Amino acid sequence: MDLNKFEGIIPPLVTPLTAPDVLDVGGLERLVEHVLAGGVHGLFVLGTTGEGPSLSYRLRHEMVERVCRQIGDRVPVLVGITDTAFAQALEMAEIAAAAGAAAVVAAPPYYFPTDQTELLEYVKHLVVRLPLPLFLYNMPSLCKVAYQPDLIRQALEMPGVVGIKDSSGDLEYFQEVSKIVAEYPHATLLMGPEELLVDAMRLGGHGGIPGGANLCPALFVELYQAVKAGDAARTDALQADVERLGRLYQVGGYGSAVIKGIKCALSWMGLCDDFMAEPFQRFSQHQREIIQRLIDEMPERFDVKSGNEMFAMKTETALTSE
Repeated sequence: MDLNKFEGIIPPLVTPLTAPDVLDVGGLERLVEHVLAGGVHGLFVLGTTGEGPSLSYRLRHEMVERVCRQIGDRVPVLVGITDTAFAQALEMAEIAAAAGAAAVVAAPPYYFPTDQTELLEYVKHLVVRLPLPLFLYNMPSLCKVAYQPDLIRQALEMPGVVGIKDSSGDLEYFQEVSKIVAEYPHATLLMGPEELLVDAMRLGGHGGIPGGANLCPALFVELYQAVKAGDAARTDALQADVERLGRLYQVGGYGSAVIKGIKCALSWMGLCDDFMAEPFQRFSQHQREIIQRLIDEMPERFDVKSGNEMFAMKTETALTSE
């Protein structure tokens, strides 16, 4: 396997829904083609942006199978298998392998707090039974525990552990992990928060998993290429665009605002429904109008054109008043 294929921009695909436990199949197909048209280097399904832990296992299986079938061999697909139950994580990995995914991604189990010794044992037990290469997913804000650098070093010694996705937002931590990853030529280090992609790559990161690439995939691909080329002026200009896009994630002030903002904007673009998995609900009419105004103010280069009949209909019947 050419492990370098995991480098670059790998968007964490949202999971389009039309109702509880009902996939927006047409929306998913449009979204996948939209993202691929932006030149991305892979896709990550069932991550945080994809609301993975909130979905039924049946729907998770359907999502993986549909995405992998549609993509074929165009780009690698990474599949989130994070779970509180070890057996379910393994089952999801088997589904991913059968569907044709390239790797799986696992954050620490997120209910019982574990210390580093217990977490290392968990990784050891998991990796020897996985049918696909494993990315560690560092997400301490949601999992209560981090993959500490010493654990990462030990994990990278295990056959099958091929990288780390870091969503801690801690650049000092990222830099320390980057130094470790540099000792393992087979390993990839990816940044989660999109606003930190440039800093991460300058610290030795190999790319990112930016949620905004659901909306503007080419923007993030161009930013990745500019950093790799050492084009500082182009990098600065594109980074300003990324920060401008980030205004969509600040509506409402909720912890769920990032996912809601992305889904709402995708609905405005006519790509897919913005129904949310419980415990979240789509934006209220007032908040949807804010998203529409923010998108209307974006330059043409953002390429977020509206096919907004769907958006208008949902705005008229917005289900919440958050």
